[in-house]
Amino acid sequence: MNSAPHIAVLDDEVDITQLLAGYLQGHGFRVTQLHNGAALRSLMACDPADLVLLDLGLPGEDGFSIARSMRESWRCGLVIVTGRGDPVDKVVGLELGADDYVTKPFDLRELVARVKAVLRRLAPTAPLLAVPPSSSPQRLRFAGWQLDTESRCLLDRRGQDVPLTSGEFDLLCAFARHPGRVLSRDFLLEQTRGREAAPFDRTIDVQVGRLRKKIEADADDPQLIKSVRGAGYVLVPPVSHG
Repeated sequence: MNSAPHIAVLDDEVDITQLLAGYLQGHGFRVTQLHNGAALRSLMACDPADLVLLDLGLPGEDGFSIARSMRESWRCGLVIVTGRGDPVDKVVGLELGADDYVTKPFDLRELVARVKAVLRRLAPTAPLLAVPPSSSPQRLRFAGWQLDTESRCLLDRRGQDVPLTSGEFDLLCAFARHPGRVLSRDFLLEQTRGREAAPFDRTIDVQVGRLRKKIEADADDPQLIKSVRGAGYVLVPPVSHG
């Protein structure tokens, strides 16, 4: 059985999917080329991808709609690869749950680096912060929530699993490991995207907004993750370990 990470490349341009497939396969990935949302759904039902490279400019069902349905149905990496470089499109893509956003034309080496970064964050054994394993608790509890860093899941007060993207999970882990401390956007960007991070100021703001919608009683009046004007964000409630 092939244990190589499975990448689905979804683009209506055959030359693009062939180019990406050939390059990714050369770096040890298993690749499936797709050209519409229906094909992606069929694939995910029988041979789920670990990560999807998604173009936005698709005929029929557009990429934003596909990204929305992906986050409602599957847990996998999502990197939007598109010719749309408008900041508004980037924000919308990130708000829909994309782990990264790459504009065409792109450097193939950089794209592979971003794919690998997302897959590392998705891996259950991926390090969350640069701390020794012995001092890294597997369960972090705050305000009735439980964050399991080993299985990479978030449980609510009833013990129900709350779906998070890999970026949202890493962001919440960064907060939970530093409760009561104001964390700058640069620090949070480094913790969630590492050295592959691109200078896009709104990324953290978008992810914090998505997190608030999932864990706050009222996302418009957040009580757990507070904004600190000109400084960043802070997780207010205390965190217990174990």
